Amino acid sequence: MPADQQTEWYCIFMHRHFSAMQQADPSALIRFFQSVHPSSEAIAREIAAHFHPASYKKGAFFLEEGKRSHEYLFLEEGIMRSYLFDTEGSEVTTNFYTPGNVVFEAASFFQHIPSPESIQALTDCNAWKITYDELNAIFHALPAFRETGRAILVRTLVSLKVRTLSMINKTAEQRYAALLHSQPDIFRHVPLKYIASFLGVTDTSLSRIRKEFVQR
Repeated sequence: MPADQQTEWYCIFMHRHFSAMQQADPSALIRFFQSVHPSSEAIAREIAAHFHPASYKKGAFFLEEGKRSHEYLFLEEGIMRSYLFDTEGSEVTTNFYTPGNVVFEAASFFQHIPSPESIQALTDCNAWKITYDELNAIFHALPAFRETGRAILVRTLVSLKVRTLSMINKTAEQRYAALLHSQPDIFRHVPLKYIASFLGVTDTSLSRIRKEFVQR
């Protein structure tokens, strides 16, 4: 997109969404941007002004398998999960998203290909979203967002790497303990069968692990 068109798009966007931002409180989103990359509140607020408030009822899909991901989400309240089906047709949870997480399917979002996963709200959720085109436009229009965007992507990639390695070099008990420490709300709001598949164990094994932890 030429520079003059980017500037025009930016001005129109800011005018169109200013009233919506006044009605919704972007404080959590602003704090998130400041936490991933040091910046002034003014800069973080300017970035946040490009995100739209969104809500999802329990059971609603943010993304469905086979569809292309066009949106990038910051989750403010609630819990979501991503899942797919293995070669035997069994459902496998691949991730949980809790408040303060970004939610998107990276391959589909950046490469414009059908998503191999579905992302579903497990509780009522409130969030802030932005489309791929909007994200790309502010990446070029707002230099301050470039470092913030890179920092968010690095954080996401590191989390994925840790998750991948844990399935190889950690026991089920260690994975359970790590999940309990990092995302305790999951155990209060998520069905155990989803947690079991995420940890790579059966429902029976998860029940045994939970019992052992209680007895310690």
